[in-house]
Amino acid sequence: MSETSEENLIRATLRGLSRAIILWLLSKRPMSGYKITKEITRLTERKFTSGVVYPLLYELEEKGFIAGKWLQKGRRRIKYYSITEEGEEILRNIRKLFEKPLREVLQSLLGEET
Repeated sequence: MSETSEENLIRATLRGLSRAIILWLLSKRPMSGYKITKEITRLTERKFTSGVVYPLLYELEEKGFIAGKWLQKGRRRIKYYSITEEGEEILRNIRKLFEKPLREVLQSLLGEET
């Protein structure tokens, strides 16, 4: 596999998981879009930009899976996102998706014992 093809596959995989990662992060605590971007970058060790993350936040908010609330921080207004009940339900369903046998495939892919 060429380096470009490999990178494209990795990028597509992360893109597909990014909504689930956002929901998971927000299930832990409310966060700003900036903090979400930084956390995804830290977790994946890949550069995520606001141009990638914010459209996902808008989409998740539009679908009712997350809610945004503007807060005043000094002179700045910062939008903090939190997961909704609908988002919690989607996250539970995503977790169910990764139960056996898919979990076994992922563990094998990651080189972990089942």
